[in-house]
Amino acid sequence: MVSDPSGKVTRSTTLLIVSISLATFMSSLDGTIVNIALPTISESFNVSSSAVSWVSTIYLLVMSGCVLIFGKVSDVIGFKKVFLTGFMIFTLGSFFCGFLPDLVYSFRILIGSRAFQGIGGAMITAIGPAMITAYIPMEQKGKAMGIIMTFAALGTAIGPTIGGILTQYLSWTWIFFINVPVGICAILLGAKVIPASTPNEPSGKFDRVGAILIFTGLASLLFAMSEGQTLGWTSPVIIGTLALAAITIGSFVLCELRAKDPLLELRLFKNRNFLLSNAILALVFFSLAGINYLLPFYLQYVHDYNPSDAGLILTALSVAMMVGGIISGMLFNRMGGRKLSIIAGLSLVAGYFLLTLIRVTTTTGFVIFCLFLIGFGLGLIITPVSNMIMNSVAKKYQGMVSSLTSLERFAPMTIGIAFFNLIFIQGVISIANHFGVTSEAPVTIQKEVLTAGFDVAFLFACIVGVIILVLACIARQEIHPDYQSADESSEGSPVMV
Repeated sequence: MVSDPSGKVTRSTTLLIVSISLATFMSSLDGTIVNIALPTISESFNVSSSAVSWVSTIYLLVMSGCVLIFGKVSDVIGFKKVFLTGFMIFTLGSFFCGFLPDLVYSFRILIGSRAFQGIGGAMITAIGPAMITAYIPMEQKGKAMGIIMTFAALGTAIGPTIGGILTQYLSWTWIFFINVPVGICAILLGAKVIPASTPNEPSGKFDRVGAILIFTGLASLLFAMSEGQTLGWTSPVIIGTLALAAITIGSFVLCELRAKDPLLELRLFKNRNFLLSNAILALVFFSLAGINYLLPFYLQYVHDYNPSDAGLILTALSVAMMVGGIISGMLFNRMGGRKLSIIAGLSLVAGYFLLTLIRVTTTTGFVIFCLFLIGFGLGLIITPVSNMIMNSVAKKYQGMVSSLTSLERFAPMTIGIAFFNLIFIQGVISIANHFGVTSEAPVTIQKEVLTAGFDVAFLFACIVGVIILVLACIARQEIHPDYQSADESSEGSPVMV
């Protein structure tokens, strides 16, 4: 146990939260930090823009494909072993990414190193929420989860900003080297403060077939989503990959329903609140990825900001997310997850709606206000929803469900970018064709068309925000008897809030 009998935060609790925060922050950061450095890496290795995108894509593919597997593994062998091993692999992979490709001048080595790094990232990301649920007392879970999930979202949001600074003033290799000292500190800290957990006795053999199916299915789906715009959505490669994804994911569902010890217990989704909470979390990161992807283009193409200034403006989103996450953690035990989620949903809808009103003449202050509303809503909702998911299932499913929440961060990010990009591009093309605008038109007219395309994408985000708000109103906070006090658990049924 990492707290004293009075429930006060102890030094061990604080250090444990710091250790998990470092893990979630670094793994999330590496999902987006390389994007802004891709042009520089392309020039360094003399590869095409399509080829260099694999530096970013391979990491997300491996992370998404492996995260459920390691969640299940952690339930069997214990959280500490998976966490420390994962951070060792992640740190080594980071070093390899920065050192080996430059040493032997091989782009393939960089791709391989990123895949290796993704394995470590999946291991440490899969079990962060589970360790909070397992080791932090109920009265501190809200604050702890707020910190953890805020740092996870913050890593995703500020990745491009940090990547731009390191690439511009040092070298692209430093976007990987920066992980090494942090990783070493996290390993030493984790070895000291993470309790040795008692593994669950497996009820059957490890679900190897399920692991192969879900890895293949998710990797195929995310590949198609990330490369569809480049290769063409009707190209044989994309159609074939989507067909493979549909077959393997469908087979995975059938396999898990029959497995004695499944990789993912799909029957948990029969619980309406568990299903709704997971849907909310996935939609939150789906919309975040799309907005985070489009806004730099809006600021640079419509308002003519340079990349560094655009990145500085976008920090309003990151700061607001941090503020919202801290407030959410402080209020979770007092207000409950449902009320916080509804307030957050209102903030998201307001921010997304105001983005649909932006024009060429819109002031930077208005854009920053929109970003603050969106970021605050995102930060406010991630903590209660994550807690609602983790607290609604039995302890034996901690690692499994923790990895599911991690998957609901990374997979929707990739899919969200593809969807928002497609909507934006098709919106611009349709509007330009309707009004007969060509590349010969004046710059002001072209900017008006671009702005209208952004409006279409932001309207889609607003619709997603409304869905999130509706789901938040319907969902309830359910606490499994495993996490209730003696008085509550004696009732023998979950507590609904």
